[in-house]
Amino acid sequence: MKHTSIASIITAAVIGGLVAFGTVKLTSEKPINSAASAASQNTLVKAISSGVIRCGYVVYPPGLIKDPNTGKISGIFPEVLEKAAANLGLKVEWTEEVGWGTMVEGLNSGRYDMIGSPVWPTSQRIRVADFTHPIFYGGAEAFVREDDTRFDNGLEILNDPQYKIATTDGEVTDSIAQQDFPKATRVSLPQLTDISQLLLTIADGKADVTFAEPHIAYEFMKNNPGKLKAALPGKPVRLSPNTMMLSQSDFVFRRVIDLAVSELQNNGVVDQILKKYEPFPGAFYRNASPIQPTSTK
Repeated sequence: MKHTSIASIITAAVIGGLVAFGTVKLTSEKPINSAASAASQNTLVKAISSGVIRCGYVVYPPGLIKDPNTGKISGIFPEVLEKAAANLGLKVEWTEEVGWGTMVEGLNSGRYDMIGSPVWPTSQRIRVADFTHPIFYGGAEAFVREDDTRFDNGLEILNDPQYKIATTDGEVTDSIAQQDFPKATRVSLPQLTDISQLLLTIADGKADVTFAEPHIAYEFMKNNPGKLKAALPGKPVRLSPNTMMLSQSDFVFRRVIDLAVSELQNNGVVDQILKKYEPFPGAFYRNASPIQPTSTK
């Protein structure tokens, strides 16, 4: 069957379903109307018609890795999404590298269909975008210089102007600093700054604390021994799902992506991909299995 025929069938089914269920409200300000419903099904129809899902992305190893020489994209999220897309009869096109604070602009302007790299669905972001089910969970811990003992008993003292927190504009580190330690001084880095630069800012003494997922920080620490340590090992200041981001009106397209990824989670493919990139056992928090072992008693 040709792509256009499949698209026509899905279009009719989606429109029929939306008519049957009537108008639904996503936010208190913008109800989903017929135009939003059409936009939702159009993203899926266009992907099926072209055979391609267009993705914006933020480089964030090992969630998404970009080879600086060849431009090749790899990592956890690309492997999961490309396998899910293949099962849907589609391919993934890595269309545009974007920044944390500019991701939504490309979605709203139609430059790409989704963000295919890890995104934490914060309360600020959910106001302007939507998110898939998590592929896995991540926790952000506080990291300081190896010889810094000031925070060994807790991070409460960090909420003071004398302490400097290294953050990335528009990213979760900035959100943590603003919400939890608003009185601390922020040392802000641009949106496209690699996460290793945040850690280097601490190692070089330009700031006192930053926040990172342990698997990323420990890779830096392995390559730069004696420079950093976790302030409170095993005690994340944030625990959040690692998801993909879509336009707020793309609930039909999101449903298709969710089901395709869930299939990979249920048959063990996602776990195998996580093991491939996991620097040490337990570095990634898996989704809980929906099935519990049957008691033998």
